[in-house]
Parts: sequence; C-alpha cells; structure tokens
Amino acid sequence: MNDAEFARRYYAAWNAHDIEGILKLYAEDIEFSSPYITALGFSMDGVIHGRGVLRAYVEKALERAPQLTFKPEALCVGARGHTLIYRNHRGERTAEVHEMDGELIIRADATYETT
Repeated sequence: MNDAEFARRYYAAWNAHDIEGILKLYAEDIEFSSPYITALGFSMDGVIHGRGVLRAYVEKALERAPQLTFKPEALCVGARGHTLIYRNHRGERTAEVHEMDGELIIRADATYETT
C-alpha cells in the first residue's frame, strides 16, 4: 500500500464531502473512535462499528459542519498502517491513526489536541 497516495485520496474525499468516496476508504466492519461520536449521540463510549453506522455519522458530521475541511500537516507510517496529522476547519490539530488491511481502514482512532 502506498500511504501517501492513500492520504491524498482520504483528504480529497473528505474535503469534497464525497460520502461515497469517504466510505470506500473503510472496511465493511470498520471500528471507528472519536470524541465527536459521543458528542453527536452515536455511542456513549465514542466507538462505532460498521460502515452503515459510519455512513450515518459522516452524514450528520457534514450536515452539522458544512465548512469541514482537513489541511494535512504530516503522515507517519507504521507497521500496521499510518497516522494522518491535520488541522480541521476550526484549526484543531488532529491525529487519526488508521490500522489497515490492504487498501482499507479496519480500525480508526481520531484524537484532538487540547490547549
């Protein structure tokens, strides 16, 4: 897998608000965690499972933040995947760790810098 090419596709899909393009990045049985999952009412522990629930989460996130964009800052490559570091439309620095199976994210953990 080419991590830099994957990152390019990731940012292109999210910045275009291309829901189908976003979902194609994730495995059917994706496990995704983020504090925003709790904030948007999807689960109390901040974790969702499955592409269907991920679709609902992405749709709601884009609806609530129509100006959502990600500005890449760094790509860190590891043995099981990579970490994308970027700033969102609010200027928050985010690190999103992706565990990969081939070309698909099987586990994602989004974390946000605190001040």
